[in-house]
Amino acid sequence: MTIEYAIVAGGCFWCTEAVFKDVIGVETVESGYIGGTTENPTYEQVCTGETGHAEAIRIGFNPDQLKYGDLLDISFATHDPTQLNRQGNDIGTQYRSAIFPLNDEQKAEAEAAIARAQESNTDPVVTVIEPIAPWYPAENYHQDYWDGAGQRNGYCMAVIPPKLQKLRKSFANRTKSLQDK
Repeated sequence: MTIEYAIVAGGCFWCTEAVFKDVIGVETVESGYIGGTTENPTYEQVCTGETGHAEAIRIGFNPDQLKYGDLLDISFATHDPTQLNRQGNDIGTQYRSAIFPLNDEQKAEAEAAIARAQESNTDPVVTVIEPIAPWYPAENYHQDYWDGAGQRNGYCMAVIPPKLQKLRKSFANRTKSLQDK
């Protein structure tokens, strides 16, 4: 099986990670930081907004089961791409909506996905396409957060279930949790 990778940012990485872990064809999801100037940033540094990094996820997916463009459509459906440098109460450039294409083909598909997202939004889509930059995995306690501490975290309990509902409503045929039933 071939695994391809995608890097997207759409707010808190705990929340985006939880969504993509439920998508058929997704093999791995890693939370991390990308797009800033500090080498090996910590969560505390990124949270200040001063490093320039985005909280993002790196998704390993099986292209025979999930196309890159479909993955981006899921991202746009489960976060608000019209909010500049924020998602809900998370405010700052570290919560920006961004796509980090790994090659020219992904860049072209990212442009097409933004155009599709704009067709279904009345407000301007502010998602940016950024050049690939060094990827820094987040600290271990951020990985698989929803599966552990996240279900005891009030913020996650308020934000993640509605995102999962959007996923399951709009992409029922693509969700692992609904296929298991």
